[in-house]
Amino acid sequence: MMGFSFAVSFGSDIVLLTRTTHQTRLINFTATHHNNNNKTLAFNFSNHNKPTPYTPIFASKHESIQFDERKSPNEVKEEIKQCYQLINRLGRGVVYLGSSRMDSTHSHYLQAQELAKEIASLLECTTWSGAGPGLMDAVTQGAMQAGKPVGGFKIGREAGEWTASNFHPYLPSENYLTCRFFSARKHGLVDAVVRNNSFDKTAVIALPGGIGTLDEMFEMLALIQLERIGSKHPVPFLLMNYDSFYSKLLDFLDVCENWGTVSKGEVASLWKVCNSNSEALTYLADFYRISSGDTSQKNETKLHSTHD
Repeated sequence: MMGFSFAVSFGSDIVLLTRTTHQTRLINFTATHHNNNNKTLAFNFSNHNKPTPYTPIFASKHESIQFDERKSPNEVKEEIKQCYQLINRLGRGVVYLGSSRMDSTHSHYLQAQELAKEIASLLECTTWSGAGPGLMDAVTQGAMQAGKPVGGFKIGREAGEWTASNFHPYLPSENYLTCRFFSARKHGLVDAVVRNNSFDKTAVIALPGGIGTLDEMFEMLALIQLERIGSKHPVPFLLMNYDSFYSKLLDFLDVCENWGTVSKGEVASLWKVCNSNSEALTYLADFYRISSGDTSQKNETKLHSTHD
């Protein structure tokens, strides 16, 4: 009868797993140590012929370990493609990261709404967000008030009033994608800010937020740091420090510098900390060399088109 066996050590127990054509045997060896003088080793044998309630994995030079086929990589790949298709249709632009928990009466909501409106008008680009509630809703509203395109990468379950909802209450369905996988969503958020041409105007804007915001924020910051974001041209990264929200985080990064885990001035070179909307707008105007005359000309054109 053909078969094979192998031994596995679990502390003081050694399990011999044997397999024949018809059954599996587990034979336990319990080791008993005697004194060092006689140096003997005794074993207690117990033979288990009962069928195991699980399907064991056997390995030998004749049999390879078999894993269940994982379908998720193909599904993630397909979802990433859908994210890219949405970006190709709406255009790259400014990606906002921020809390989904702040309601419309919060001062940060009002500031974020106004910021998104002003930046959309300044850069004339698409506004991208997590397409959820809170500050994500604020930037969506602001960009829509500016009359500029809005897109989003939603996640099925998130904090806030739209928990476990796959649908946006007012954005057209063709303007956002509800992602099953965080990895695909992040690919979309990153690709939306890539600048392959010098005339592309994009940015990452980190608004106040929690764990999800910090996760996305530092992942994108690391991609910029390691020059793996896939952009031919620099992408501005703005940290909105409303009411000193991120001041303690910035203090911690200073501690990291003191310990040597972060190089001196390294983080400061990767982003711009802004305490107000005006500071952010001035920075972006300087970064993209947009003069005040260009801005006033846009406003004048908009005014004439309104009268017409």
